[in-house]
Order: sequence, then C-alpha cells, then structure tokens
Amino acid sequence: MRLRIFLEPQQGATYEDQLAVARAAEELGFDAVYRSDHYLHMGDHVSGLPGPTDAWITLAGLARETSRIRLGTLMTAATFRYPGPLAISVAQVDRMSGGRVDFGFGAGWYEEEHAAYGIPFPAAARERFDRYEEQLDIVTGLWSTPVGETFRYEGKYYRLAEGPALPKPEQEPYPPVLIGGTGPKRTPRLAAKFADEYNVPFASLEDTAAAFERTRTAVRASGRSAPMIYSAAQVLCVGRDEAEIARRAERIGREVDELRRNGLAGTPDELVDRLGAFGEAGAERVYLQVLDMSDLDHLELVASKVVPQLD
Repeated sequence: MRLRIFLEPQQGATYEDQLAVARAAEELGFDAVYRSDHYLHMGDHVSGLPGPTDAWITLAGLARETSRIRLGTLMTAATFRYPGPLAISVAQVDRMSGGRVDFGFGAGWYEEEHAAYGIPFPAAARERFDRYEEQLDIVTGLWSTPVGETFRYEGKYYRLAEGPALPKPEQEPYPPVLIGGTGPKRTPRLAAKFADEYNVPFASLEDTAAAFERTRTAVRASGRSAPMIYSAAQVLCVGRDEAEIARRAERIGREVDELRRNGLAGTPDELVDRLGAFGEAGAERVYLQVLDMSDLDHLELVASKVVPQLD
C-alpha cells in the first residue's frame, strides 16, 4: 500500500505552508502530495485566513520546487473552469513537473463557495454531472489528439471548433485521471470509462468496500481491459500516546473517539491495523488528510513508525 498526503488549504494555509509539507513529504518518502480544489473554508472552527489559494497555480509552484513526489487534486471541480483552458493548465503543470501530475476531477458540489466567488452553480445534480461528463470527454480528447491534428466537439453544454489541441502533457497519452465519490450508478460508470484510479473519500470501511465493488462491476460491464487502481481518503490523527493523539485532535477541532470511528486515528500500531483493513477491502493507495500543516512531526511519525510496517 502507498500512502499519499492530502491537504485542505482552504481551511487556512499559505503557499509557503503547502511547500513546507510537500518538501517534508518528499524527503520522508511519501508517494504524493495532493490538495483540495476549494475557494471557501468549511466549518465554524476555522477562519480560513489568510484565504484560499488556487489549486493549479499552487501545483505549478510545487512542480518547480520538488523533484520526485507526484502532485494532484482531490478533486478539481468541473464547475470552476472551462474544459479547454483546464486542459491547457493541467498539461502545462505536467510539463513543468517533468510528468508528475495526476488529474483528480469531480462534478463540483459546494454551492456556498460558488456563491461567494460568483461562480455559476447548476442547481440540478443531473446537469452538473452532464456537464462533468462532457468535460471529461473534452479534456481527455484534447490531450489524446495527435500533434498536427485538430479536435472538434459538439455537446449539449460545450462546443469546440477545430482547434490545435495543444499543449500536450509530458505524460503519454496524458496524466492519470482520478474519479471519486460514492454515487451508486453514474460515478462507477464514468470511472470505468475515464479513470485510471477510483477514490472513495471519507467513507466507512464498509461503505468503501461496497463502493469499490460497484466500480469493479462497472469496469467488468464496460469490457475494459486496462487496470483500475482503487484508493481511499481518510483524515489522519496519529500519536505516540493518548495525550499526543488528543492534542492533535484538538488542533483540528475533532474528538478522538469520533476520529477513531471515522478516520485513521490512534497509535501507529492502530493505524497499521486500520490501513490493513482498507487494504483487505481493495485499497491500494490511501490519502492521509493532514489538516494541521504546521505539524510536520505528524508526517515524520507516520513515515518512521507506520510506513515500514506496510512494506
């Protein structure tokens, strides 16, 4: 199992905070650093200061200031950007990183942040998913178009005239695509069609296993031959003893007992057991949601006491 670090900068973080975590994660041997793509903080226990940072601008900076670790989003919202410019941005960051970008992409869901920054938000979930599916067609279609050929698209919501479909990403045919969520029908179908990795965020072990199985069923029904990677995201709160666990839980506004039920909380040995259960359910990667970016010792503890037991 590979462990990846997942950040929520909209809760309150500068670019420098994110860079410090990325550099520490790279030095400690973690597989990747991902970040959310949100413009508004969540919850009453945080102020969100100094304010949000844009996901792909941030990743462009990190691409130039790291050398090994993979970089990506969980998840870029389809509502935030037009598909053509989004394809350009992600391709450019992939080239800037030397081919270390993963493209996590979702339909968008947080209505309040759209209102806060003047971003249109289709009220109907069906329309959001229809737009999302067209964007998946367009972004992957632009990247897949051979150099020297043009790309045209006629959809209900998006229409592209004959265009050069440039630039191309560093990775061929394009960066790995991640699709996530626990929707029972459409999400598994879209994952089977477009995704290299299917992610279940912040769900119970039982619900994660059930979501994996729905997507496996969709993959088989699609006739797909390419492998699918299955992954989970869970909040992290690990400590050497109960006092350290409690201190870390308090810093992120959570209760220890609740985190033990709904996340990856406890001692390193407890974390190993919990990760093992997710592995038995089919998770090949786990994204550790690190909410306190100032606590780099948290990462060191996982790297030194948890990771060696997973090999």
